[in-house]
Amino acid sequence: MHRAGGDFASPRSKRPARPHHRNRFICRTRGPAAQIQHPHPRCHALISNLNELAIGAPVVHETHGVGRFGGLMTLEMNNLEQEFLILHYAGDDKLYVPVSALELISRYTGGSEESAPLHKLGSGQWEKARRRAAEQVRDVAAELLDIHARRAAKKGQALPIPAEDYARFAHNFAFETTPDQQLAIDSVLADMARAQPMDRVVCGDVGFGKTEVAMRAAFVAVMNGKQVAVLVPTTLLAEQHLRNFRDRFAGWPVRIEGLSRMSNAKKTTEVLADIASGQVDIVIGTHKLLSDGLDFKDLGLVIIDEEQRFGVRHKEQLKRLRA
Repeated sequence: MHRAGGDFASPRSKRPARPHHRNRFICRTRGPAAQIQHPHPRCHALISNLNELAIGAPVVHETHGVGRFGGLMTLEMNNLEQEFLILHYAGDDKLYVPVSALELISRYTGGSEESAPLHKLGSGQWEKARRRAAEQVRDVAAELLDIHARRAAKKGQALPIPAEDYARFAHNFAFETTPDQQLAIDSVLADMARAQPMDRVVCGDVGFGKTEVAMRAAFVAVMNGKQVAVLVPTTLLAEQHLRNFRDRFAGWPVRIEGLSRMSNAKKTTEVLADIASGQVDIVIGTHKLLSDGLDFKDLGLVIIDEEQRFGVRHKEQLKRLRA
């Protein structure tokens, strides 16, 4: 079975399919005058993605679902030659998508390429999958709205900036803050000063100073008598943050401990007891911070590094810390 993308039905092949080649992905039409059309800006992004595709790579058609990229073919339609992408579907079905309709094609990002499904044209599989996804999105959105409403109505504790101590702590930073970094710091501290629970995402490339933003927030929380939990996805990152936090807080009466698989049983037991009694101000660790045996005396700030690397189960446990 063969289907043509767009308005084309079962076009006659002018030349056999060719392997994908970078310079073949251009938005154009071929006619007597060979006029080149200026593509829509979105087309550039999609073409850039397709240039990275290998033959057999899974792709998603907006209407027909997940297929496999089969290369390019030049076909003759109404006495004009046009280029088409070939997409293979289940049951040896093929879909011919004109290059001018590249906005309908995107890379498959639902998991590993090896485990990508292969939909069958006309089966309704794709529509069912889209409906399920839409329902899940609505459920998540409803849950987020509910959490936001409850947190907005919940009274938090304002953590004002201790001006003199904070000025000394900021002055000891080894570098000059960038404008964006300072804006992030000011925004976070402004949120903390309000008597309302805070949720804020800080984004930035590696080495652009996100850790200093977290340290400034942790300092303000500790100076207000609150405990801080710093959650990281790996043991290596936990050890790195532990060293950096201890170096940054050197000279201040702040106790910083770590919890990870590198901690022996005796040390872990001691740290857990001291967290519960309030003797530990900042604890840095992996998913061990989400265990049922961990109780804080007065947790005031949770910092999550690379939250996207935590699984669904861990994120469910995070809700307990945020309550």
